[in-house]
Amino acid sequence: MKRQKTYTPELREEAVKLVLTQGLTLDDASHRLTIPKGTLANWVAAAKRGTAPKAAPGSRTVPELEAEVTKLRKELAEARMERDIIKKAAAYFAQESL
Repeated sequence: MKRQKTYTPELREEAVKLVLTQGLTLDDASHRLTIPKGTLANWVAAAKRGTAPKAAPGSRTVPELEAEVTKLRKELAEARMERDIIKKAAAYFAQESL
């Protein structure tokens, strides 16, 4: 009885990139990575359809991460502005009390 081999999402993604972006044939890519040709063909077909394999629990997609970065940059800019206003106000009141 053969044990089914599991592959990491990173390996799957890199294998698909070899075929789709670097132009390797399925035979070449499967031989280089020692992955069965049929398995790699399934991954490539799923990538072309846009149905990627299930992501690891807790991982997020690139658009989700980009949205979070945008949100955090906006919050940081706001916090810096508030900090600068407080600094100026403190300096003003300190000078006035002298």
